[in-house]
Amino acid sequence: MQVGLFAIVILLIVVLVTLFKCVRIVPQGQQWIVERLGKYHVTLSAGLNILIPYLDNVAYKLSTKDQMFDIPTQEVITRDNAVVSVNAICFVKIADPQKAAYGVENFEIATVNLGMTSLRATIGKMDLDESLSSRDVIKGELLRMMADQMTDWGLIVRSIEIQDINPSASMQVAMEQQAAAERERKAIETRAAGKKRAAILEAEGVKQSTILKAEADQEAAVRQAAAAVSLAEGTKHANQLLADSVSMSGGQEALNYQLATRYVDTLAALSTSNNSKVIAMPADLAKSIGGLVNAGVALGAGSDIAAQPPAQK
Repeated sequence: MQVGLFAIVILLIVVLVTLFKCVRIVPQGQQWIVERLGKYHVTLSAGLNILIPYLDNVAYKLSTKDQMFDIPTQEVITRDNAVVSVNAICFVKIADPQKAAYGVENFEIATVNLGMTSLRATIGKMDLDESLSSRDVIKGELLRMMADQMTDWGLIVRSIEIQDINPSASMQVAMEQQAAAERERKAIETRAAGKKRAAILEAEGVKQSTILKAEADQEAAVRQAAAAVSLAEGTKHANQLLADSVSMSGGQEALNYQLATRYVDTLAALSTSNNSKVIAMPADLAKSIGGLVNAGVALGAGSDIAAQPPAQK
């Protein structure tokens, strides 16, 4: 009785194991590689799958999601013999599970090592300044170099991102000194350009001021010439009127009277001047004043005669 019960338990266990090996449920986002008698047989997709127990065996379980591989930090020598530390991140997707399982021993390790060697080769062809400022160029070169090789492994390189590119400590000091010198050079050039511009503006101002002053002097000279011409014409006209008046009856007495009046006004101005300490009076002052009186009398007489009406015939 006990032997029979034990046999039934053993049979149930065998049945359960057989069912487990026969029915396989593949999760979403995975693909399983099945070998039959040690040889590749089929690739199972997500869902319920039926296998032949004891003949079929799940050899590899691969993810169909994008996988991220970290390319560790390494020191790379650039073309100009500068040492930089660089690392990156690589995003890979399995396109062909069969090639990924049988094309390379371990595609994860192979991808990381390929990324390291490709990164060294790419940066080794660049100068330090170029490598620090050309991340997109490095990225494109890495994608090109890795894609050809990884296609044979059934992998697709989605993207490669450069995380850090750091020069050595001594190189950083040299670069800081170089940057400071470059900034100082640009500051000197800026100051020189400013001084040059200021000098040009000042020269332009002096030139413009000189031109305006010359134009103003020319205009003033023209106006002075016009005024001199007007004054000459006025003087000529006044002299003509004076000559006409002198030639008339009583004109000479009027002329003497005008001269005597100006003579007396000039003496009065001399006496009121602040700069005059001693006034020299002419010896013929009395004669001049007498001439003034006589001229005035003559003018008065002339005026009376002119005012009298003509005699009746």
